[in-house]
Amino acid sequence: MNSRQRRGVILLILSVLCALGAFAGVLSVISDVNSKVGPEVAAYRLKADVPPYTALSPKQFEKVSMPRRWLSDNAVTDLAEVRGKIAVTELRKGSLMQSDMMVKTPELRPGEQEIAIMIDAATGVAGKIRPNDRVNIYATFAGERDGEAAQSKVIVSGAKVLDVGQLTALEPDRDDRNRAPEAVPITFALSTADTQRVAYAESFAKHVRLALIAPGGDGTVRPGDRTYTLDKDK
Repeated sequence: MNSRQRRGVILLILSVLCALGAFAGVLSVISDVNSKVGPEVAAYRLKADVPPYTALSPKQFEKVSMPRRWLSDNAVTDLAEVRGKIAVTELRKGSLMQSDMMVKTPELRPGEQEIAIMIDAATGVAGKIRPNDRVNIYATFAGERDGEAAQSKVIVSGAKVLDVGQLTALEPDRDDRNRAPEAVPITFALSTADTQRVAYAESFAKHVRLALIAPGGDGTVRPGDRTYTLDKDK
């Protein structure tokens, strides 16, 4: 083997070694990325906005693949989870679906209707009211004429709570300085008459508040106690 052949063999060996080193480097980078990112799983995001309390269906979502470690623990990874559920708040297009963004569709008894109203988070809920609780709904009204006393009325007694939504920031109202900055949507199962009473109170009452009924109680209020004015205490 002459000198030229020896140089060729040496260069070939060096080329092979360089190629093996580059390949090992690529494998190392891939292994490092996989260790940081982890395996990918299916997640689901909304194709369009979904209004609050709207029934959810698999057709509203599109499948995306994301690293498992980038998803929250309550991320929806199986569309079977959304069947029979409704949105608890307004859901935005492109949002990844999570289990706390939906609840089971309430089951109403014959003659009942479902109605949701916004309740002052501090004075009306205070974090103690849960689905299936029973509450009395109070509303305060200003006097209709000058000099007439303001009144507090029991609008509905023993109302069944179906769902308690997420805390929501309200837009400031220049005409109502006493309006709470935050509120919670509360959903009730009520008769037609009680639904009308609640809708009226939400529209015209100065404030609507909830009073939690103790377990086992029915919240019955005597007819003479359903309306209160300050002069009753004189």
